[in-house]
Amino acid sequence: MTVRNFIIEYDALNERNTFSNGDTLTGRIIVEVSKKSKISALTVKAKGKADVAWTESQGEESVTYWDKEKYFSHTQSVIPEEKAYGSVTIEAGRHVFPFAFQLPNQGLPSSFKGVHGKIHYRLHAKLCRPFRASNKAETKFTFVARADYDHSTLIAPQHDSKDKNVIFFASGNISMDIFLPKSGYLQVVNGEIVNNSTRKIVPKYVIYQKQSFFAGGQRTVYTKNILKVKGEPLQSSSRHNLVRALSLPPEISPSINNCRVLKVEYRLKVILDISFTQNPVIKLPFILLSQKYGTSPRAEESGLYPDLDKMHLVD
Repeated sequence: MTVRNFIIEYDALNERNTFSNGDTLTGRIIVEVSKKSKISALTVKAKGKADVAWTESQGEESVTYWDKEKYFSHTQSVIPEEKAYGSVTIEAGRHVFPFAFQLPNQGLPSSFKGVHGKIHYRLHAKLCRPFRASNKAETKFTFVARADYDHSTLIAPQHDSKDKNVIFFASGNISMDIFLPKSGYLQVVNGEIVNNSTRKIVPKYVIYQKQSFFAGGQRTVYTKNILKVKGEPLQSSSRHNLVRALSLPPEISPSINNCRVLKVEYRLKVILDISFTQNPVIKLPFILLSQKYGTSPRAEESGLYPDLDKMHLVD
């Protein structure tokens, strides 16, 4: 076997090994051969796309829905230009062929892997030799899109309120007003909970991710909890002014709304846990950004998301 090793590598730009809009991705193809060999073509391709697929039961039959969206596909030869149109002979040993791609500046969603689909970015290398099967190598890289939300969207507050009369084995009224000061910020969850009932209530806070997938005119939705926190109980005939910090893990995906076949959204859910009755619930949407690798100038001017490591709903 002439080709002993054939791999593709790229250089990290930061400690998280991610790339963003307009970044230059540099790397190398490494070819190791056991004897002198001829190469007719050596190429590298950078590409990005999204794929979704899921199956639904319709009576006795199952129907599979699928779709994909391509973002870019760029191929370049890494053989020296003066030899690009003819075969190249390389000696036995290890050979390194560098390459560089500039990623598109706009329109790319962040890398994401969900339950019914994914957004992925990859590098492919292909080595062609006369009268031999081609050698191929592949590696993936993580793309984190720069946020480009309108400033007014990011600073828009969110608010909802609920009232409930308690009638089974108790009496009185329970109410809550919940606010998020901004839709895309290090959120402070604040508000007021009033317990004018004879029951004890326990506030609970849940942050969940909503994944939506689209194909064939259909949609399927999957949700998963990112964070669950239980607050201090409120005794009967009490009032609580709420200011609550909810720290999020830094590795979760940012919101994605610029992909045709999938969407990633986040909600804050506040639940008042009351025994023997239906619990009142408030749900408020928010935008999760990942500024560490860049946001739009408007977001930077707002002071939104100074660091991905501090990406949370308040402190």
